Amino acid sequence: MRKVLVTLILPCFLLAGCDSLRFAPTEAQKQNAWLHNRTTTIAAETARSENTSEELQALTGLSQLQSRTFTSYYGLPKEFPQADTAEDILAQSSFRLARTALAESADRPDAWQLADNAFELAIAISALLGGVYGTRAVRFLKQARKKSQALQEIVAGNELFKKEHKAYAGEFKQAHKDQSPQTRQIVAEMKV
Repeated sequence: MRKVLVTLILPCFLLAGCDSLRFAPTEAQKQNAWLHNRTTTIAAETARSENTSEELQALTGLSQLQSRTFTSYYGLPKEFPQADTAEDILAQSSFRLARTALAESADRPDAWQLADNAFELAIAISALLGGVYGTRAVRFLKQARKKSQALQEIVAGNELFKKEHKAYAGEFKQAHKDQSPQTRQIVAEMKV
């Protein structure tokens, strides 16, 4: 049963790709989510106290409710930014925090490191399963890992060559014109 589970789960993990993987929320992202909740809370309170239109009060109230989701998802920060009043929230430090959180949210794990970690995990699982198939799987995975590392070095070397020798970029591309569409796709994904 374990072998069947590993056989089904591992390919799904490997084929899913890296685009959906993200780092855990940073302290700045947690602080920004909490600050967003405080911003929407104060905006909703201000809209009610200033007798704005029902539509604006409903929008700010909904925004406040939605903001709780972000705070729940990211988790509470270790240190809470000063956010008792609108003036506190509109301080330049809040804008810096928002820009920092935005920049950090774009970070993604390195695809090569993820692949290497996936090979390590698969090798460990195969070793735990043991037996003839486990031993063969470990051997196969170690070989695949070496090939992955070699491919990484080749792609990095090619990119360095193209960067340092721009005059030969056309010839370089011409030399690779016969690559299969699958190879082109794999290399393009690795560059990203």
